[in-house]
Amino acid sequence: MKKVVKKSAEELKNEDFKELITAIDLIEKERDIDKEVLLKIVEDSLLQACKVQFAKKTGEEMYQPAGKVQYANCDNIRVHIDPVTGEYKVFRDFTVVDEVLDEACELTLEQAQAKFPLREIQVGDVLSEEVETKGFGRIAAGQAKQQIVQKLREKEREVLFRTYSGMEKEVVTGIVQKYTKNNVIISLDKIDASLISTEQIPGEVFHTGDRVKVYVVEVKDTTKGPRVIVSRTHPELVKRFFENEVSEVADGTVEIKALSREAGKRTKMAVYSNDPKVDPVGACVGVNGSRVNAVVEELNGEKIDVINWSDDPAHLIANALSPAEVLNVEVIEEERLANVIVPDDQLTLAIGSKGQNARLAARLTGYKIDIKSESQAAELM
Repeated sequence: MKKVVKKSAEELKNEDFKELITAIDLIEKERDIDKEVLLKIVEDSLLQACKVQFAKKTGEEMYQPAGKVQYANCDNIRVHIDPVTGEYKVFRDFTVVDEVLDEACELTLEQAQAKFPLREIQVGDVLSEEVETKGFGRIAAGQAKQQIVQKLREKEREVLFRTYSGMEKEVVTGIVQKYTKNNVIISLDKIDASLISTEQIPGEVFHTGDRVKVYVVEVKDTTKGPRVIVSRTHPELVKRFFENEVSEVADGTVEIKALSREAGKRTKMAVYSNDPKVDPVGACVGVNGSRVNAVVEELNGEKIDVINWSDDPAHLIANALSPAEVLNVEVIEEERLANVIVPDDQLTLAIGSKGQNARLAARLTGYKIDIKSESQAAELM
């Protein structure tokens, strides 16, 4: 017959908290929360449970005059947990004063010398006494665990928010998890992000398990945890792709001065070189178009026009209407208006399909652009 060994309350208490330390070590690794932070959460939770338990008692066990229950609200109680064994001790601190105003927290010099006879004591000293916790361990553990779970969730939300809020305005790679109505849920390692319908490139289709690069638009701190909004249509996504592909853009030699985009269709980007020896358009296009084609591939075939930036609005507008040839640009600064003349055979190209080329050029330059063919302009003269 197997012998049953009955464990003491103290042994059971220590077993509970050894399990807790093991759990904390796992949480530290899996959730990237410092062990010191976790131990502080446990100590605070234990402290509250300890106060609740002792508040139910009276007399000497309460360290208060009989019938008074003030111990639970006293700030002189503290808990220390051994980070290795999980064993804990509860202490109460007393301040030595000339006149006692709070019997739960203060002692006169005579009382202190009687209570701690082996110490040299002076007024102003803070003395600590270990509190007997017999019979308290398992109850405290149960109550503490409930608070610990809640506080761990709060701390995990804080850590996640701090981590992912630092990724705002950056491009990250995620894995497609599922569709929810018209939205795509994308896993970003420890958190899911929402690619809402308005931030999706028209016609782009994803499948579960696909790896996709997205631009982090915003990270919101909510009661249910961080909410991450990502985009595939944001103009900054194109900028970040060029920063990754073009070393001259990454190191600041080439600047992306302006960018306009109709996601999934076309992007116009104006670039400038801070080094006269570096051709900004050539740097972004790459040998045989290798660099720009890498970005086009990331955007599933979206066309990209890379043009030279100019501080002269007329030159910039002429460049922005590329690939059309421009004969003349008249800029009216007060109205932010540009009257453009193109060869007769270039009018359709300058305007673009459904006005797209002219529309993107206007957004890029910040001017309203009125395009006329050479013959149309002659008729008006």
